Amino acid sequence: MNYMVAGILIFLASVIVIEIFFYILKKIRAAKKADIRNRLKKYTFVENEAGDILKKRKLSDIQFFNNFLLSLPFVSGMEKLVVQAHSTHPLGVYILATPLLGVVGYWSGLLFLNTALLAMVLGIAAAIAPYFYLAILKNRRTNKFQAQLHEALDLIARALKAGHSFNSAMQLAAEEFEDPLGTEFQETIDELNFGVSLPDALKNLSVRVDCNEIKYFVIAVIIQKETGGNLAGLIESLADILRERFKFQGKIRILSAEGKMSAIILILLPFLIGGWLSFSNPKFLEPLVTETIGQIMLGGAGIMMIIGIFIMSRMVKIEV
Repeated sequence: MNYMVAGILIFLASVIVIEIFFYILKKIRAAKKADIRNRLKKYTFVENEAGDILKKRKLSDIQFFNNFLLSLPFVSGMEKLVVQAHSTHPLGVYILATPLLGVVGYWSGLLFLNTALLAMVLGIAAAIAPYFYLAILKNRRTNKFQAQLHEALDLIARALKAGHSFNSAMQLAAEEFEDPLGTEFQETIDELNFGVSLPDALKNLSVRVDCNEIKYFVIAVIIQKETGGNLAGLIESLADILRERFKFQGKIRILSAEGKMSAIILILLPFLIGGWLSFSNPKFLEPLVTETIGQIMLGGAGIMMIIGIFIMSRMVKIEV
């Protein structure tokens, strides 16, 4: 059994080393050539059986590992999270980092805490840390996109009234706004230039950005293209609605700030008190770690804290 575990760890370490080697090799090449190559990889499309142009999925720079990940049924949701977070690393890096961080966290827990239960909790927390990191990046990017969207729609509406085509109006918005809106709109324009249909390109935009507002925009444009009508007036009305919605969300954030701060204080309070007691009197909390009943109490407290965090997060989160 020990040989099997050692073999698995050696295999994972070898794959991680190869992945790091390819990543470093890619970074040390000329910046201009690397930029061109990345753009070509990013906009590599394939044609499916129905004749639709689909973006080629790339989850790792290692070909055999990329093929292995593509064969797994559960990676699509994780791949979507990486895309929405606009991570510079492919999904394969995070998947390889998961067991590595889990093993490091577990052995670190055994070394410093000398308790298998707490070491396992630390290992699990370390293993899922990359996905929490991606979730934070995704939320920051989504919030910034929402703040930019109503102004971008105003610009598109004015450009349409001035006689520009829809593609040209989106290109103007992509040039005027910084990341993330400018980047995502530019990617949509690049997809259109590569031959992707407008509905498919807009649907891809709504997938890359986890934002209800962009879904309203995509649905409105697709329906207008099929039925006809005043697209400039439609987008202008949508921009006004989203602007008022964004202002209302700001008021909600202000009103719920006190509840969020109270929740943060209640979450941190046990750790702060425990740290102070451990520093002032190390033997006072020692039974919680060394005794079985203490470990059970810690586990129960951790479960109740998780339940409390979930309840408090639902209390201060107001959907608009």
